Amino acid sequence: MAQDRSIATQIVEFIQNEQLPVGAHLRAQMLADKLRVSRTPVNEALAILHDKGLVRREKNRGFFLAQPVMKPAAEVAEELGLAEPDVVGDAYFQIAEDLLNGSLATEVPEQTIRLRYGLTATQLNTVLTRITQEGWGERKPGYGWAFSAMLTTPDSLLQSYRMRLALEPAALLEPGYRLDAQTIARLRAAEHHLLDGGIKTDSADQLHDRGVRFHESLVEGSGNPFFIDTIRRVNRVRRLLSYRSMRERTRYEEHARQHLHLLDLLEQGRNADASAAMHDHLEHTLTALANIRGILKSE
Repeated sequence: MAQDRSIATQIVEFIQNEQLPVGAHLRAQMLADKLRVSRTPVNEALAILHDKGLVRREKNRGFFLAQPVMKPAAEVAEELGLAEPDVVGDAYFQIAEDLLNGSLATEVPEQTIRLRYGLTATQLNTVLTRITQEGWGERKPGYGWAFSAMLTTPDSLLQSYRMRLALEPAALLEPGYRLDAQTIARLRAAEHHLLDGGIKTDSADQLHDRGVRFHESLVEGSGNPFFIDTIRRVNRVRRLLSYRSMRERTRYEEHARQHLHLLDLLEQGRNADASAAMHDHLEHTLTALANIRGILKSE
């Protein structure tokens, strides 16, 4: 039940971030893809939200948004009684932390993982499925798991940013680049949420996902499938180290303001200026990460 409530909270956050209107169809497969889980826990979470009155179920059609989500997702989740410990999320981050500090071997039996992190069989499957989808672990023959050494050093995270430094400014200069008004409004609202206190209150997962959504959305505006596929791939695997950098959050206010400036430039059709600003923004982040290498290193 705790896992279902956690996914229900993530669905509420998705509704808010996407600014979905009342009546929007909440397709289970779409939500499962967005949240990187299977359809079963999504359907169970939607059933919880139906019981709470936030969504409605229509026979043979699925679930639809019944009420607008006007308040911050965390506040809505608390009002609905969804704010319970996220066992799966906590285990995910602890596995990542233990890999980074060397206390968890890169090859380990599945049963060892379940017992070490106090997970049920269902929770274990959810955690390992997420890790597999993000590209830093895979099942071995039998019941063992192997975790990738990719992005387990500070240099790996910095290298991923240097790749993005080459790709993202170029994406903004693609012929026919277009970022629609609804996307701009959604991304702008997310940045204002951070400046209004979200930097302090959001989880590491939420901070990471907001940054991913911002940068992937801007690259998607290029319409270039090679750019889009590349940024999605690197974002899936860089989470392993990037979440650790979120212990130092003082830089996020400046990042949010830089994001808002980028949106202003793109809204005005000043793509060349936006490309230059994106280059400066990523260089600024690269410098900030280099300055907190101690946080990124294994302990």
